[in-house]
Amino acid sequence: MATRRRFTPEFKVRVVLELISGAKSLAEVCRHYQLNPQTATRWKGEFLEKAPQLFQTREQDNQEQARIGELERLIGRLSLELEIAKKASAMLNGHRSKSERWS
Repeated sequence: MATRRRFTPEFKVRVVLELISGAKSLAEVCRHYQLNPQTATRWKGEFLEKAPQLFQTREQDNQEQARIGELERLIGRLSLELEIAKKASAMLNGHRSKSERWS
């Protein structure tokens, strides 16, 4: 059984840059590196999709981090409220059981 080839990120970038620059066609690149055309096309799509992140400003990063912090605090608060509600429910259910026994 054949094993799958693994490609380094550097190799993928080299292939994608050759495709984007127009230095070689998709067929030429695939022949040269013995790649499936769908693989090379997928790498190119992933590269183009993630490229804007490279030019993201620090301000955008800070805004995202602030939002993440805000959401983490909200999760903490909601978890605490849930625990309190569980304990209150258990106490009320326990209290009812005892009062029902005496009736």
